[in-house]
Amino acid sequence: MSILATPTFGLTPSSEQVPLSTNYITNFNFLTQYLPDTYEKEFERYGNRTVSSFLRMVGAEMPSNSDMIKWAEQGRLHTKYTNCVATAAVAATQSVFTITTPTTGSGVIQAGNQIAIRLGQTVMIYDNATGASNKGIVIVAPAGTNPTFTITVAYYEQGGQAFAAASTCSIWVYGSEFKKGTAGMTGSLEAEDTIFSNSPIIIKDKYAVNGSDMAQIGWVEVTTENGASGYLWYLKSEHETRLRFEDYLETAMVEAVPAGAASGVALQTTYTSAGNKGSEGVFYVVNDRGNVWGGGNPTTLSDWDTVISRLDKQGAIEENVLFVNRDFGFDVDDMLAAQNSYGVGGTSYGLFDNDKDMALNLGFTGFRRGYDFYKTDWKYLNDPTMRGSMPTGATASGNITGLLVPAGSTNVYDQVMGKNAKRPFLHVRYRASEAEDRKYKTWITGSAGGAQTSDLDAMEVNFLSERAVCTLGANNFVLFRYGA
Repeated sequence: MSILATPTFGLTPSSEQVPLSTNYITNFNFLTQYLPDTYEKEFERYGNRTVSSFLRMVGAEMPSNSDMIKWAEQGRLHTKYTNCVATAAVAATQSVFTITTPTTGSGVIQAGNQIAIRLGQTVMIYDNATGASNKGIVIVAPAGTNPTFTITVAYYEQGGQAFAAASTCSIWVYGSEFKKGTAGMTGSLEAEDTIFSNSPIIIKDKYAVNGSDMAQIGWVEVTTENGASGYLWYLKSEHETRLRFEDYLETAMVEAVPAGAASGVALQTTYTSAGNKGSEGVFYVVNDRGNVWGGGNPTTLSDWDTVISRLDKQGAIEENVLFVNRDFGFDVDDMLAAQNSYGVGGTSYGLFDNDKDMALNLGFTGFRRGYDFYKTDWKYLNDPTMRGSMPTGATASGNITGLLVPAGSTNVYDQVMGKNAKRPFLHVRYRASEAEDRKYKTWITGSAGGAQTSDLDAMEVNFLSERAVCTLGANNFVLFRYGA
């Protein structure tokens, strides 16, 4: 049996822009002989409805005082060129290679007008298609300009070149060799950082209630997730607006995308107060320059071996946290349980030595295979009013099921501070100075509810924050989703 589609989970919003008669009990008729019994406290049928917690668990918040946040990340210590074409034929003792330098993720040719190969260096060369390889020494210095260079290599092997002419090869340096009494290495290499940046966005919200409605006493005691309660309906609405805004502070950092130069957002003039630049959220950054598993959920050890193999080629962070939806969590549990031999007619994983009076634990909090992986459910991915009801399966495109986040912190060069600083891999920067703190601003305007700022017969509670998320070392993150 499967869960029927009807009845389904409720998606009717509880928030409206105007007070409704349904917010109050109005069916009191004095001609009715018997009045209904009423529960004075509303029932919290959806439990904790907030979805924020992700950034609070893995990140930190720190101030920034600029419209742009920039940081530098280290490049690789060694350089490998993967688009190199041999001009000589099989068995040749020397060959000229044409090297096309790679581009960055944005399609811009890497900086510099030289390549990281010099005279006298020994190189490893292999055919990208067949794996046939040679080792040689650079005998003619690199020539050319971005993006195309040439070098001449003499082979060590007596049999000469092991692959055909015009083969596309990869080349990397593994050392050097010089004769006695010769001059030193020609030229030197400069470290090259990769500069990343992000721009904060302004997030706003507001709750308004007129003075007359503030004097209306409800008959139901209302509550919210942060503990607020009372018999005044506007108290509930104000607190729910606050909770909703706090959720937006996180979901905006997770989902934000930059506005393209010719996009509708960048060019729109209909609503002039709308922002037009966007920001780089966590999902966008990891999808753009991190690692992506496109098959939904890895369900076998061989799947995880593929993920681990990729992590080996990146930062190789020892401890990682998996933020997953419910199905992903079950798949991990089932995979780990399958490694157990079980027992005859019973289950031996979870709480071991189970007896009939003991709860059976069928879940796992983490596992180790090369690295440590700690698993936790991410409510945002389960909530049906958010990503929890998006399509899944091979034909689904873009539905995210989980995110692997490296634990700990890393050293980066902070462009604003002008020095190296230790930062969490994932953290939020908010606008602040000695005169203005825009981390989480709230203020009351109007002439009701104690406010005395205008002649408006209402109370308006305003919320504002200006912030951006910094995803450092995106190459250490893994995004799990459906779709190529």
